[in-house]
Amino acid sequence: MTTNILITGKLHQDAISAFEQNPDFHLTYLPDRPFEEFKSALESAQVLITRSETAVDKRLMDHASKLKMVARAAVGVGNIDLDYATEKGILVMNTPGRNTNSAAELTLGLMLSILRRIPQAQQTMKSGGWDRHKFTGNELRGKRVGLVGLGNVGHRVAKFCLGFDAEVFAFDPYISPKVFAKHGVTSVGNLVELAEKVDILSVHVPKNTETTGMVTAEVLTALGPQGLYVNAARGGIADESLLLNYLNQGKIAGAALDTFDNEPEPLAELVNHENVWCSPHIGASTIEAQLAIGMTVYEQVVKAVEGAVVDYHINLPDVGVIDKPVLKSYSTLAEKLGSVVGQVLGFNPTEFLLQYRGDISELDNSIIRLSFMKGYADHVIDGFVSFVNVNKEFEKLGIQVSETTDPSFTSYKSALKVTIKGSNNESLTIGGVVFEEKHLRMTLLNDFYFEVEPRGRFLLVENDDTPGVIGNIGIGLANANVNISSFNLSRNKQGGKAMAILGVDNAMGPEDIKKIASIPHVIRAKAIRL
Repeated sequence: MTTNILITGKLHQDAISAFEQNPDFHLTYLPDRPFEEFKSALESAQVLITRSETAVDKRLMDHASKLKMVARAAVGVGNIDLDYATEKGILVMNTPGRNTNSAAELTLGLMLSILRRIPQAQQTMKSGGWDRHKFTGNELRGKRVGLVGLGNVGHRVAKFCLGFDAEVFAFDPYISPKVFAKHGVTSVGNLVELAEKVDILSVHVPKNTETTGMVTAEVLTALGPQGLYVNAARGGIADESLLLNYLNQGKIAGAALDTFDNEPEPLAELVNHENVWCSPHIGASTIEAQLAIGMTVYEQVVKAVEGAVVDYHINLPDVGVIDKPVLKSYSTLAEKLGSVVGQVLGFNPTEFLLQYRGDISELDNSIIRLSFMKGYADHVIDGFVSFVNVNKEFEKLGIQVSETTDPSFTSYKSALKVTIKGSNNESLTIGGVVFEEKHLRMTLLNDFYFEVEPRGRFLLVENDDTPGVIGNIGIGLANANVNISSFNLSRNKQGGKAMAILGVDNAMGPEDIKKIASIPHVIRAKAIRL
């Protein structure tokens, strides 16, 4: 049976030829067209291959009644409504890791462009000028480079910088200390400390609740008037207006940017600033990367059509591939709990210990383990993770994963408990249960017991068990115009420590979180999105 494939994003010609020559495929190639121009082709499409220009939203999917698979010819899937795709039973896949080297090389190119003023020198010559002394620059050798994130791209940038005899530091609280040593990088405990130490601050993190706006005014102030900021990862890691303000006031020396908050229409004043070097999101725009992406898409579509499991699925565990309902529900819960850990963990982990309790201890729980690992990794690496490659990603993170069972557990019919350990005897424990194979609840976080449905936005607050703290938190949220939708409170003992998990209706910015954390007797405050 012929499979109808619609491609709405530009793909390498070798990949197009492979699709055209496959007798099992009927290809319609309409790259970079508005919705109205490919709408009629959607009606028969079973596979959609797209890039960022196509919004795979409810309107599109409702119009594509035969659609079974969306293949994203890149890493990010922000243009795809994943929840609705899952609801519709549409498999979503991407192509992670194919542009890692391209993004790392562009990062280095941006650094060298700033230091040696290469674009300005070229423009001067093309305009008929010749002023050698005007473009006296600086060497990368001997500079102190700070990397925010030491994942797939970050560790490769570290290798390049070390090759230039630069000194490399990094802040990445989600990987084992031995990974820093492996890459010849010095670990730094927090982002402000990293900015204080370095001449160049370069970000290599995914964009999520934890990382959006993470380069704050405090970080840029620490970077200082001689410091340089580089971002070839995702827009929004530093707010563009804040960055422009610091450049205008001379509080940082310059910025090199490949990604922006609002693409393809970034803040014009920032782009035109004399101390900004920029490119139009071309981190993956090399012939080599595009060939690798195109052929990966082709190979994975062939796999899917033939009934095999694709290597880079995004939502496969949620579309009914698990044969036991209890495994499906606990795998979903495990991914949620892993996501929580990825958002709240405050130390570098070395080991995850998963304990399957009650009835689920008798089953093959590999999908639960992989789901927890994926939930964690989705928040801490600079790319999406599949259930096929998550073990390798954990090897890169230097985290050991082990499992045990507790069949005699009787508090609930089944339960999942995970303990995370660090190299300095730190630990974090999280747990959850599923009622009636469909009602997910997070029930344990360290010494605190809850029954929280892990869905939506939350504010987690740990505090001394002292009168007045909860009231002050409520006032702080009201001042931030944040409405509370649910409230769960637990304490380890009277007069000891307490933890509140508050459901909130809208997102909270870094400054709002900081104000909550500064309330007397509050130990920490974290925003979580599930």
